[in-house]
Amino acid sequence: MKLRIFLFAVIATLLYKNASAQKKPNIIIIISDDHAYQAIGAYGSKYGKTPQIDRIAAQGALFKNAFVNNSICGPSRATLLTGKYSHKNGFKDNETSEFDFSQDLFVKQLQNVGYNTAWVGKIHLGDKLQGFNYYDILVGQGTYFNPDFISKEGRKRTEGYVSDIVTEKAIDWLDTVDADKPFCLVIGHKATHRTWMPDPKDFGTYDTVNFTLPATFYDNYQSRSAAALQEMSIDKDMKMGYDLKMFNSLEDMMADGNFKRMDQAQKDSYIAYYRPIYEQLKQGNLTGKQLAEWKFRRYMIDYLNTAQSMDRNIGKVLDYLDQKSLSENTIVIYLSDQGFYMGEHGWFDKRWMYEESFRTPMVMRYPALLRANSTINAKIVNADIAPTLLELAAIKKPKDMQGESFVHVLKNNKEEHRKDLFYHYFENGEHAVSPHFGVRDDRYKLIRYYKRIENWELFDLQKDPNELHNVYKDPAYQSVVKLMKKKLITQMRQFDDKEAEAIYKINID
Repeated sequence: MKLRIFLFAVIATLLYKNASAQKKPNIIIIISDDHAYQAIGAYGSKYGKTPQIDRIAAQGALFKNAFVNNSICGPSRATLLTGKYSHKNGFKDNETSEFDFSQDLFVKQLQNVGYNTAWVGKIHLGDKLQGFNYYDILVGQGTYFNPDFISKEGRKRTEGYVSDIVTEKAIDWLDTVDADKPFCLVIGHKATHRTWMPDPKDFGTYDTVNFTLPATFYDNYQSRSAAALQEMSIDKDMKMGYDLKMFNSLEDMMADGNFKRMDQAQKDSYIAYYRPIYEQLKQGNLTGKQLAEWKFRRYMIDYLNTAQSMDRNIGKVLDYLDQKSLSENTIVIYLSDQGFYMGEHGWFDKRWMYEESFRTPMVMRYPALLRANSTINAKIVNADIAPTLLELAAIKKPKDMQGESFVHVLKNNKEEHRKDLFYHYFENGEHAVSPHFGVRDDRYKLIRYYKRIENWELFDLQKDPNELHNVYKDPAYQSVVKLMKKKLITQMRQFDDKEAEAIYKINID
């Protein structure tokens, strides 16, 4: 009798544990590269057609104030994995940093409670992955056509267009997952990274759109000396061949590294589309502002065409979840690794603490918790995603994880999360953007530049949302300067950024 009771208790416990494991949510994170919120329908884009990203927002929540702690590709992904800021996870920039996969990652915490984990596509953190049961990742930045992937089986080229391939590989992995175990899959898209090479099937989608120049396209950078030094101008720095496919000859076009990877059919489709555009440009003999505005228009077309394929593939993943009856218990997050410039200030690229690159698009669907068509205004940063997912999986946050869970905001979208935001961009290389750090609250933004430029900027976002007027030295704002410096000190110490604090102590006024 006692043995029967004991066996019954053991079986009941096992069944309970299995049932509990089943209840843990599945997780899919779709992270794009350089996808601007200004180019997404759900964020009010006049041009960008993103029905599948919009679908996630419509079935869940749109985050209006999602930010990054360091606006650049690799560091953003390092923060996503660790829940720590760049100076703590060790990956400060793309040029000198090497990511340490042996440190604690949120996926390792998930593995400890039975999750099957995978990363497919772009990771841009090297190829010595830990924390993943499976991976099949793009080599470095990856290529749009016929890219090379690295998996546990080695390096292999896959024929086709990158957004399609990444999605197929992700879905193929989902088909292998044990249905009794929860899963966490990160899908890393190459799109919409420079050089914006669309899938040929999307050629022509935006060709007849009348794009309006951003109000700040002809910014003269008065009072912002760091902005005046940058090398990310559509007018001066965007390359006619490399970026816009306007090569002087077919030989030059085919010598470009992107075209060398193409098969003949892919080459033919690009030649058929771009060479007539080049001939028309040549006949127009544009110069000055006319040429700058032509370049802006072509940039917008290529960028949005490239995003279209990615959006279509996001739809395939959502359809798969529906077909397999997984949607109800699966958290789906779509975000970019940071924001991007679509001609604002005359720019492309990212890096700055200015709003267009500091803010990232983010939408989330989780029917068990989020009501459809929710809008979340609370300020969050990408470091907050890891602890949020851990809480949703009933896992205690590791002590060294700096992000804070925003589950309370998902339960009540009227709640606040962060009053102030801390940012630190370290890279001192490409595009000549000076390293800088700063703090932002609901109205003001204070930035300290160093290395290339040593100065301060203060913006009143209420009066100057485009961040054109640096009021740091304006007598009327001296009390605000003092207030924001106090907030900056608090943030630097909260996140233990000793490098920033040492620079802060140097008086440059």
